[in-house]
Amino acid sequence: MQSNDLQEIALALRTARTNRQPIDAPIKNWPGLDADSAFKVQQITVDHAVSNGDRMVGYKLGNIAKAMQDAFGLDKPDYGFLLASTFAYEGTSLSLDQYIEPFVELEPAFVLRGNLRGPNVTVADVINAIDYAIPAIEIIDSRVKNWEIGLADTLADNGSTGSVLLGGTPRRLTDLNLSNTRGTVRFNDREVMAGNTKNILGNPISAVAWLINRLAAYDIEFKAGQVIMPGSCLQAVPMKKGHWSCTYEGWGTVEFDVV
Repeated sequence: MQSNDLQEIALALRTARTNRQPIDAPIKNWPGLDADSAFKVQQITVDHAVSNGDRMVGYKLGNIAKAMQDAFGLDKPDYGFLLASTFAYEGTSLSLDQYIEPFVELEPAFVLRGNLRGPNVTVADVINAIDYAIPAIEIIDSRVKNWEIGLADTLADNGSTGSVLLGGTPRRLTDLNLSNTRGTVRFNDREVMAGNTKNILGNPISAVAWLINRLAAYDIEFKAGQVIMPGSCLQAVPMKKGHWSCTYEGWGTVEFDVV
């Protein structure tokens, strides 16, 4: 695709985010959009944000669990950049009006102490590079009407990023069993969804290795201090006004209110 096409797509999605007015799937108006060109749109979006005072603080992987792929009609994972402006504080109130059609996901998050660059990064490499893990919430929110997305659409939309909330209970990997930790989402003190970290490619560490090796095709290096979100352990839940409490058993809880 031509550079001006990529700029137009990035502007359309950026405007949709700012105005909270969704647009048609980009692939409808730009049929030449594929995964590689959609990633270039992401990079344009991030460069624009950083040039306006934001910070790029990590990366995310989405739709890695079969439950998520089934829910949104995708058969491949998506991925995107994490910007500091999208992070919210645990315990604060989020306004539903700042989103278009948001969903709540429970994920582990990892903070790196070492750099990683693919290809051929192994699970052992990832384990050695992780400083600690923390329970986290990702609120996904598509700028595409009715979530009618294909892979290229959600990639161009930076993996349908919305907001991220990090919990306050960091743990070393040796203190966790990430291949079998149950997670639950409660809304107004009622359980509305449950899952397990094993749904994230068997173990979320494997998902991180997959992401690093995938982004090696774009010469991306993961750096110490960055946050890595490997995907949800359960099917995303439509976000509504009320109190949300999201827990990994034996690990920690992230709570927030929506007003």
